[in-house]
Amino acid sequence: MDPLVLKMGGSLLESVPEIVRVIGIFPGAPILVVPGGGPFAERVREIGPPQDEAHWMAIAAMEQYGWFISSWGLQATDSLRVPASPRVFLPYRSMRERDPLPHTWDVTSDTIAAWVAYTLQVDLVVLKPVDGLYQEGELQDRIGKAFSCCEVDASFLPYVLSHRIRCTVLNGNSPRRLEDFLRGDPVRCTRVETTF
Repeated sequence: MDPLVLKMGGSLLESVPEIVRVIGIFPGAPILVVPGGGPFAERVREIGPPQDEAHWMAIAAMEQYGWFISSWGLQATDSLRVPASPRVFLPYRSMRERDPLPHTWDVTSDTIAAWVAYTLQVDLVVLKPVDGLYQEGELQDRIGKAFSCCEVDASFLPYVLSHRIRCTVLNGNSPRRLEDFLRGDPVRCTRVETTF
C-alpha cells in the first residue's frame, strides 16, 4: 500500500472503534491518521478566545481526540513522517515549530491534514459523516476546482487544489467503505484532483 494520510473527522466519535478495527486489517500499512478536533474543538469555539489562542487551543483539541483514537489500539506519535505501520499523529509540536497556516476558523483540522499530506508528499483520505462533498445538494464524484461547501473548512479545497494533493473524501460512518478503498476497490466518494 502506498503511504497515506487519513483524516478522521471529529464528528465520527462513535465510529472510531470500527474505523480503528478496519485500519488494523492492514497492520503494515504506512497510514498516518490525523485526528479532527471533535467535541474538544467545539468547546474552544463556544468559549471564544482570541484567534491566536483559539488556533493553538484547537490544535491541542486535535491531540485530545488523537489520544481517544489511540485508546482503541492505534499507537500515537508526534513525529511528522510516514510511519512503517498505522499511527495517530499528535500535531501540536510540529505545528508550533513550523506554524504553517493562518490562525483562523477558516483553517481547521481538514486543512491541517492537507498540510500534513503535502509536507509528506502523500495522498490524503478524509473521513466525514457524509458520502463526500456536495455542490448545490448534489454529491460530486470528482472535483477539479474550489467551491464553497459545508463538509470541509473554507480553506480546504483551495489548499488541496493549489498544492496538487490527491484527495478522497469518504463516509467514515461506513467503515466497510474505508476497507474497500484501502483494498483498491471502487467506492462511493468524492475525489479531488487537479487533473483527471
